[in-house]
Amino acid sequence: MDVNTSPRILITRLSHIGDCVLTLPVLVAVRKQFPNAFIAWAVESPTHRLLELHPDLDELVLIPRGWAGRPKCWFEISKKLKSYQFEVAIDPQGITKSAMLGWLSAAPTRIGIRGRWGRELSPFLNNRLVETKSLHVVDRSIELLAPLGIENCKFKDWQPGLPVCPYSLRAMESKLDQGIIDSRFVLINPGGSWASKRWEMDRFGSVASYLKRQHGLTSVIVWAGDEEREMAQVIHNFDVDASIVAPQTSLKELAALASKAHFFLGGDTGPMHIASAMGSPCIGLYGTTRPEESGAYGPHHIAIQKWYQSGSCRKRRNAENEAMRDILASDVFSACDEMIRSQESQQRSAA
Repeated sequence: MDVNTSPRILITRLSHIGDCVLTLPVLVAVRKQFPNAFIAWAVESPTHRLLELHPDLDELVLIPRGWAGRPKCWFEISKKLKSYQFEVAIDPQGITKSAMLGWLSAAPTRIGIRGRWGRELSPFLNNRLVETKSLHVVDRSIELLAPLGIENCKFKDWQPGLPVCPYSLRAMESKLDQGIIDSRFVLINPGGSWASKRWEMDRFGSVASYLKRQHGLTSVIVWAGDEEREMAQVIHNFDVDASIVAPQTSLKELAALASKAHFFLGGDTGPMHIASAMGSPCIGLYGTTRPEESGAYGPHHIAIQKWYQSGSCRKRRNAENEAMRDILASDVFSACDEMIRSQESQQRSAA
């Protein structure tokens, strides 16, 4: 495809905040290759709120949740997608419902995954299959772009991938003590969509206390929903002088807050990938996922994993957090020390 043309391209990455953030390099690479292209992204709520300000995106196509199980929705979705006259559909998600959107769009070229990561009916609904070889999901997704002439494209120097919403930043500045925003703070997220991804709350509390006593860093604890709000309060109560519980945040407000953080600490979750995309270094804790496959992407991150709690996706989702519990608070103390030394070294080099 000629780089000077104006192709109409659809990306189908529907849900899971972290996975959508990890698909942003696909959007950036396609825009770089085809500056005049029309690029749309089919996505479900609430992730669309995070993507709507991205400068490389022309349009968000909001898909109703649960649509795949309601055949009556298929006609309306197909009619909507066909109205854009897409020439290419890219399916980085590699499952039936993401591939089905490309098929419903009637795009003549539907790029998908061959092999292990092309799951369910996606290999049958896509017609240009690429066998990906990289470990990390970002690099695998970039490999999918080979049929478009985008090859040997590496994002090892991945720069912040999301714009800061100025309104959201001002909202966080009004909700939090201005001194917190203007000073160095650590962003802690104790939650996780799977219980098997969660670390112990008392250990988060001891790390927050350590950061305050050893390094003078206050921790800001972010949360979503009542359960995580209670978790955040437990961490705060461990040492009330070491941390503050953030107010409820929207995705854009979380991103704005992450852009100001000294670094991020938490499990393999959407907030970690948002922080990484905002340019914040991350200390990631891993149990039922592998950092080399789905960890914070780019330089300056630290991954802690004692062992991988393997099994099918369903088994890992429903597992106890055994592998996470084997990560000790002392392991995270050491990682925090390493992160702070590295940042101080970078600052000296830049001076």
